[in-house]
Amino acid sequence: MQPFELSLADAARAVAAGELSPVELTDSVLDRIAEVEDRLQAYVTVAADSARRAAAEAEREIARGRSRGPLHGIPMGLKDLIDVKGMPTTASSRVRADHVAEGDSTVAARLSEAGAVLLGKTHTHEFAYGLTTPQTRNAWDDSRVAGGSSGGSAVAVAAGEATFALGTDTGGSIRVPAALNGVVGLKPTYGLISRDGVTSLSWSLDHVGPMTRTVRDAALVLGALVGRDRYDPAGHAAVTGGWDSPEAGDLSGLRVGVPRNHYFERVSPEVEESVRRAIGQLQELGAELVEVEIPMARYFQAILWGLMVPEATSYHERTLRSTPDLYAPDVRILLEAGELVTAGDYLRAQRARALMREAWARMLGHVDVIAAPAVPMTAVKSVQDSVEWADGTVEAVADSYVRLSSPANITGVPALTLPVGQDHAGMPIGMQLMGRPRGEATVLRAGHAYEVATRKETVIGSGWSGGGGA
Repeated sequence: MQPFELSLADAARAVAAGELSPVELTDSVLDRIAEVEDRLQAYVTVAADSARRAAAEAEREIARGRSRGPLHGIPMGLKDLIDVKGMPTTASSRVRADHVAEGDSTVAARLSEAGAVLLGKTHTHEFAYGLTTPQTRNAWDDSRVAGGSSGGSAVAVAAGEATFALGTDTGGSIRVPAALNGVVGLKPTYGLISRDGVTSLSWSLDHVGPMTRTVRDAALVLGALVGRDRYDPAGHAAVTGGWDSPEAGDLSGLRVGVPRNHYFERVSPEVEESVRRAIGQLQELGAELVEVEIPMARYFQAILWGLMVPEATSYHERTLRSTPDLYAPDVRILLEAGELVTAGDYLRAQRARALMREAWARMLGHVDVIAAPAVPMTAVKSVQDSVEWADGTVEAVADSYVRLSSPANITGVPALTLPVGQDHAGMPIGMQLMGRPRGEATVLRAGHAYEVATRKETVIGSGWSGGGGA
């Protein structure tokens, strides 16, 4: 196994034991980028020289006994919405072609303090306003979509171009590309991770979170990111941890909600089969399965769009009027549509969200986590615009991908996706675990238990060779 293939936890152990240096690890990942980046296009910018300098400094610090923790010397990527002082933050848009960040975002500063090595900035669907990231190709099959809007981060992790990465999630933008590329993605509780210095799509729905190869890795990154930030008005402090105790493989006492509506409707048979099999594995590990009715399911799409569209348009108001031609057509149309949303419509969406949060709190009072598909289908071909379901319903690809992920954004609950199988074409399938607000420890514990029991930690990235994979 090459260093670029290691999980974060395994790389950290090897570095701590003196078996692998940060320089060797970073060089391996940079070599991997040189090998596959022309085809996959995960990165906007690769900062190879500064990454090598940071890795060398990490190596010197560790040699002097000044370890900063498990992220010290570990190479990572940041979605190009996240400010790093002196580096461009383009949001993968011509609108931001000349923008250079004047300071670090809180998350970039915290990762720097933890000793992580920044490799570069990863592609997003323009301003995170989409679910495909069209300039980036799927790590398992470059003829298929990467998913979005954190497609670059997901592909970088899946293809060995980063040991971990950060993404953002407004309606599913961490979990969708993570599921489509066979990696782990965590959207934490709303406000748990600071969004200061992160370009906004929709302030009341935006989240920042880790994208990793394993659930254990996601917990390690989360630990470096949490904490109150006075610059983020929605932020709050929370204590995580405890999920990886010696009893982590035993899920006795855990109540897992299995939706009887919404989450298994208009889902491909292969996705349903893999996710239900994974839920059965949770039961074998001791969890109790409880059938639940998902409240207010008919209103999910209306609430999401009622909140996101006017908030996004408000953020882009000045540039939409001064330089509209610099936006991609699909994003410009959405931004212009936001000008038609009335204040009354927006307030009704806010009221509906409040009711939905109350209903979900009641549901989550009876179960610890909800297990469901992360996306209704695997990665489609890049040229495919819509999908037709067995009941005759025709749905846009983006609408299909966001349908199962957006409820966790509207309610703000933590949601984790992890790989649980492959379809007939060998494309990854993801299961989503959602928990109570600030219940990351429980969600991670359940995901980690499944991962260990099924040995998923050893097979992630198997699409890197052959079959069109990276």
